[in-house]
Amino acid sequence: MRGSSSELLLEASCVQCQSDHHAGQHTARHHQQHQLGEKHDFQERELRHRKLLELGFGASRRRPPRRTCRQRFNFYATSALAFVATSGGAALLFLVPLYVDPAISTLAADFSPDPVICTTSRREELAGLFNCTWSSCREGCTSDVYRCTHIYVTYTPWSNASMKNDTGGRGGSANSSGAAHTSTTSVPTPGDVEAVLLVNIKGCGYPPIVDCENFTRELGYEGAKFPCHYSRVNGSIVMANYNREAQVTTIIHFFAAPFVVTLATSVALCVMHCDCRCSPPPRHSSRGIRRGRGNDL
Repeated sequence: MRGSSSELLLEASCVQCQSDHHAGQHTARHHQQHQLGEKHDFQERELRHRKLLELGFGASRRRPPRRTCRQRFNFYATSALAFVATSGGAALLFLVPLYVDPAISTLAADFSPDPVICTTSRREELAGLFNCTWSSCREGCTSDVYRCTHIYVTYTPWSNASMKNDTGGRGGSANSSGAAHTSTTSVPTPGDVEAVLLVNIKGCGYPPIVDCENFTRELGYEGAKFPCHYSRVNGSIVMANYNREAQVTTIIHFFAAPFVVTLATSVALCVMHCDCRCSPPPRHSSRGIRRGRGNDL
């Protein structure tokens, strides 16, 4: 009985030792696999970091492609043409309302090229927005006017007889011409026309071209006589100074030249960067597509 009990104890201890040995082997194998996984992840991270460094270093050392002479010429030509076109368009925005529009309105009014004698009949100094819808002279054309000056004049317009006398006088001596002109534009008669005196067709302007103080002092007192030009379209408007050639020159310099330059540069940019061909793009024949599908089938 004693031998059998000792054998049982020995077998139990052997079984426990074997189970402990298997558990130790399993724990060691699991620890080894965990270490291998961590090592593999670390190697992948190192490889990825190395590739990123290589890509960044290569991109920093990579040089941009060198431009050809034609590409450089297109770049600088495009920049210059775009600058000129933009400048011309901006110039038109400012020059048209300030210079071109008054010049065109002056030509449309058809002022008499030969001056007549105007006599200032009265002058009015008014205040208030509703009373100052117009002014004989004011500095600045964009702001509202609350104080204005109205100057009224009378003049004798040219008639057919006076025009003939003036033409004949010009063909004769200087004295006869002066006498004919004086007799035609003499002191106002009951048939004279009353009109408003304007410094220009808009009645406004900017210094130093328009000086309203001198204009009013020289022509604004009652009884002042001076040569003036009346509108043959609207006889109630007269101006002290008129030069048709100057108005035409203003239109050419301030409108025609910037407009032509802007148009030419815009067309050049369109030709350089736009496909202006009128021919449609080539179309693929449907027969070849059908044959290809038939062969595939």
